[in-house]
Formats: sequence, structure tokens, C-alpha cells
Amino acid sequence: MGRRENGRLLVITLSNIGDLVMTTPVFEALSRQYPDCPIDCLADARSCELLASAPYIGELFIRDKRAGWTAQFELVKRLRGRRYVLIVDLRTPLIPYLLRAERCLIKLRTAVPGVHAVEEHFEVVRSVLPSGAEIPPCRLHLAENARLRAEELLDALPGKTWLAVAPGANWRGKRWPSRHYHELLQMAATAFDGAVILGSADDQPASRSLEDLDLPVCNLVGVTDLPTACAAIARATAFVGNDSGLGHMAAALSIPTVTVFGPGRPERYRPWGLSARVVLAPDRQLDDLLPAQVFESLCALSSPTEA
Repeated sequence: MGRRENGRLLVITLSNIGDLVMTTPVFEALSRQYPDCPIDCLADARSCELLASAPYIGELFIRDKRAGWTAQFELVKRLRGRRYVLIVDLRTPLIPYLLRAERCLIKLRTAVPGVHAVEEHFEVVRSVLPSGAEIPPCRLHLAENARLRAEELLDALPGKTWLAVAPGANWRGKRWPSRHYHELLQMAATAFDGAVILGSADDQPASRSLEDLDLPVCNLVGVTDLPTACAAIARATAFVGNDSGLGHMAAALSIPTVTVFGPGRPERYRPWGLSARVVLAPDRQLDDLLPAQVFESLCALSSPTEA
């Protein structure tokens, strides 16, 4: 049933960057099962930025939740212009019923304790895959223009062994203190040639305290779009960050990734992959998580001195 000439699939995916990355095994599995079917995608603009360069993507439909009913109606009208082989909805149970498809798979279940989000998303499509199909790794595909832009931005950083760090998060309780990142980077000067600091414009105050170090630093906080940040992470030897989307991006690029967790549910939301490790703060208090603990985990995972 996998090969369909001139057929198309539609995946309606999630807007949070971490959640989006955790849906990429669904895209990868569907592209293998339906190799002749482009996969259209309905997502927000930031998610579409990350998916645009994937070889299986057909057309990207941007959904702005803040847009009025007229814009939403026009979007549905455009989507109804196609008849899909399969629609997979990981976000909302409504839109597929307004469209035309031979089959719809809709995620309706709430979170199951102990089940990772990647596993939960993948179960939605398991019925159209071969029996016993394994979950592919999370994967992001680099855009060539983003790769070239990242090379330009990182050109002045010496050496080739770089540590990428992301000191931000979507809320304060998830942020490991900047002073701990500063100490971690001082330790990293013994093992890495340089550091790349990444994050959104909101993270700039925290990032400025990380520039005065014994380690050469390239501060890209607030400078890059998501594809360029992705390409910059791909140039790194290892990554350390908070529970945020950039950590998921690093793991999806197979970069050795250490994520510090205070509050949150790492059993469900940790970056997925063999190259990813979590360090839990004592009693979930990030202030009490010592840089030496994180550096030890980083060295054990990435072995940067042996690179």
C-alpha cells in the first residue's frame, strides 16, 4: 500500500519546537512507507521553517492561530482543493473532518504516564506501517543557505571542537542559572576550542554574562533564525542546554546532548536519541545542580578530548 503515484499525505503537526522535533519520526516513517507521496504539512511559521528543507515535504501550509475566521476559512478552502491519501492530525481533532482524504489518523489520547511523547506520536501512524516497525530517530534536515550562513557566523571561532550552549527556556523555572553556565564554560576551556551561545532575543541578558571567559565565544543569541541555529548546532562537538527546543534540535542532529532538568517531566519530554543524556537537579532545584556534575556528564557522553 506504500507506493501511490500522484498521491499526497497531509500531516498537521505541533507548534512548540521541541514537540515538533519529536514528531519527525512520524514524517520519516511515512516518507519510507509512501515513497512516491509528498507530505504536505500544516503548522505554524516557525515549525515550517524547520521542516522546509526535508526531502519528503511537499507544500507547507502556515496556520496562524491569531488570524481571524476569514483567514482560517481560506486555509481550509485551500486544503480542500486536494484529496489526500492519508491525513495525520497530531494537533487538533477538527480539521481532518473538513478535508477530503481516503483515511484519517487523529491523535486523541491524553498523555500516558511513563510514555515518551515520541512514542505517543508514533502510535498514531503505526496502523499504516509494517508490523513491528521501529521508531526512526528524530531527524532535522539542514537548509543549504542556513548552513552557509552558519559557517559565515562561526568563521572567527578557532579550532574545530566547539561546545554549543543554550541558556534560555520558555519559562524562568526551567533555566539553569547563568553563573552555572559561566562556570561550566570555564571548565570546558580545558576540553573545547570554543563555545557557541544560542537562543532567542529574550535570552540576550543571560548570554552576555557568558562572553568574558578563558574560552573563545561566538554569541549568536538573538542573531539567527531557527534554520541557521540548527546549522550552527550541527557544527558543534556537543551541546548543553535547558529543557527547551534547542536541545531537541541538537539531539535530532545526532550531536551529543546534555539537558539539565529541574521542573518538568524528562521521562516524557527529554530529547530523544542515543546521543542525548539528562542531568536531574537535586530535588528538582536547578540552583543546586553543580556545574561539575554537568561537565562530568558532558565528558562521559561526548569524549571531546578524544575527538
